[in-house]
Amino acid sequence: MPTIAIISQKGGAGKTTLALHLAAAAEDSGHTALVIDLDPQATASQWAAWRQDVPPVVIDSAPPRLAAKIEQATAQGAEFIVIDTPPHADSAASAAVEAADLVLIPCRPSAFDLAAIKTTASLVKMRGKPAFVIFTAGSPTAPRMYEEATQLVQDYGLDACPHRVADRAAFRHAAAEGKTAMEIEPDGKAADEVRQLYKWTCEHVNMQASTKRRASA
Repeated sequence: MPTIAIISQKGGAGKTTLALHLAAAAEDSGHTALVIDLDPQATASQWAAWRQDVPPVVIDSAPPRLAAKIEQATAQGAEFIVIDTPPHADSAASAAVEAADLVLIPCRPSAFDLAAIKTTASLVKMRGKPAFVIFTAGSPTAPRMYEEATQLVQDYGLDACPHRVADRAAFRHAAAEGKTAMEIEPDGKAADEVRQLYKWTCEHVNMQASTKRRASA
């Protein structure tokens, strides 16, 4: 049962969008997914309320209760857990990194935004956890920008994920409807980016991306 922490010290990086879409991709692939919302703003929890009983399930938690919530969720059958964290919250970030099998750091591909990953980079190195920067909310047609951003990430001692989640209207439209990009545009580029990132994530936590349960559903 892998646990993925989504961490960024800078707001506007798309943490919640990434967390919800990864969990939804896991559900689409036949796994029972759960999002644990550590953010007091409770954006993920509000999204789940709009969906009513449609998975993935989202629960909230205070950082000190995170380990217990994960243990309880695992006992109840959760197979893929994603932790959504608030910006500028060291206690939440520390708890999430401690609990995670893999840390994903969403970041816009700009020098100013990338400068904010220093704190997170130090935290994951101190904890010895595998971590990758995910470029989010950038132009889908700017290869040089991503090349330069990748170099900056490497300068901070981290690796950049080969898959990115670009700035696409499907994500905004989906959020407004309490849905995912895969639900409103299943054959669109946003949905494809999420699926590719989900498969890559599964490879890094030694989990089969899809199950027979979904295939036979």
